[in-house]
Amino acid sequence: MKGKNEMKKEKDIICSKCNSKIPSDSKFCFVCGEKVDKQEEVVVETVPHRGRPKKIVDVDSVSKNDEIIKKEEVKEEIKEQPKVDNNVPPVNNIGSTNKSSFESKKKYIYPVIAVVVTFVLCFGAFTCFYEYYLKHLVIETTKREVTVTDTGISEAVEKVYDSVVVVESYVKNQLYATGTGFVYKVDGDKGFILTNNHVIENADEIKVVFTNNEREKVDLVGNDSYSDVALLAVDKEEVISVAEIGSSEDLKIGDTAFAVGAPLDSSIYAWTTTRGIISGKNRNVEVTTATNGFYSNSYVMEVLQTDAAINNGNSGGPLCNSNGQVIGITNMKLASDKIEGMGFAIPIETATKIAERFIKGESISYPYIGVTVADAKATYMNPTASGVYVQEVEKGSPADKGGLKKGDKILKVNDVEVENSSFFKFQLYKHDVGEKVRITVLRDGNEKVLDVTLGSKGMNT
Repeated sequence: MKGKNEMKKEKDIICSKCNSKIPSDSKFCFVCGEKVDKQEEVVVETVPHRGRPKKIVDVDSVSKNDEIIKKEEVKEEIKEQPKVDNNVPPVNNIGSTNKSSFESKKKYIYPVIAVVVTFVLCFGAFTCFYEYYLKHLVIETTKREVTVTDTGISEAVEKVYDSVVVVESYVKNQLYATGTGFVYKVDGDKGFILTNNHVIENADEIKVVFTNNEREKVDLVGNDSYSDVALLAVDKEEVISVAEIGSSEDLKIGDTAFAVGAPLDSSIYAWTTTRGIISGKNRNVEVTTATNGFYSNSYVMEVLQTDAAINNGNSGGPLCNSNGQVIGITNMKLASDKIEGMGFAIPIETATKIAERFIKGESISYPYIGVTVADAKATYMNPTASGVYVQEVEKGSPADKGGLKKGDKILKVNDVEVENSSFFKFQLYKHDVGEKVRITVLRDGNEKVLDVTLGSKGMNT
């Protein structure tokens, strides 16, 4: 009826979790997603009022005598909520939480993926580089080293081995010295063997032993004490092998070298092979020899230096390069408690040049100028004395004709300074008989340059 209180009663549901109003036909709270098990009825009563209308909330579950029913004024209007479609599922807060969590992790995931991808690419690139280039490069280098240092030396030793002989020197049918030699050429019906002069010096009979242990008597073709070279001859049929001659001039410091010889007891250590390197070239080594045990003779030899072991009995044997070619004749070593690994060899060019002259029947003569010289010796009165002084000048000799006088101090031969008498002789012997040399002397405090034509009269005294 009009004019009377109008009552509009609507049944709505209140969420027990968030107190939100839910349509009666909904089973889930559209705010928090809570399932509604218990329905509550809300009565909305409209009462006429002179002032602003007020909304009164009655709850069926609350007692009628409760203070809330006493028309408590609701200060906040209950906002009318939009209708919710029953077919729409409830909002899931867990999904939104996962999305935000994923967004926060994105800034860490991408850098990690980038690092992993970069590592895989780099590893793959290095693997390809090693497999197709570096691996093969190392193998090739190793093969080259093995070929040069190992298999090469064994083949080289085999190449020269059977040309080497043991040299035995006899005096009155008694063996008094042994050394080494090697067959360097065959000419006609003879095989020629090179060795050192000091190995066969003073012997009245010489024999050689080949690698098949056959012992044969040989002839002395020629020998020279200054160069320390001797040449022997044996029947061609007895020769097992001939050594290949190389070149000492082509050698470089550090090249592989090996010696074959009969050190110490030749019956035990014959054909011993020792290996080393070329330690030096063109070494000027002063040698002192005794003649008949009465006096010494000093001279300088130009030799090759090697650290291949050379011992007594190795003298006269071949010094070879890594190709098995003979580059020198081992002839001496420096022996001292303070020295180790210093052996020397005559350059093969020097030895073969002299040997060819022996085969042709030519005698070996050296330049002669006709002077007697002596080395200055330091004394208490003159502690710094040094140099080479002329003691005697043979009348009519090349020196006499050239103007040398007793008391002259010899300073130079051509442009090479002279240190002592052995070196003075060494410089003269570099020239041939008939050549003219310039000798610089100090006389009365003044230097004089004299031209001397070299003569021939055997070795100087």
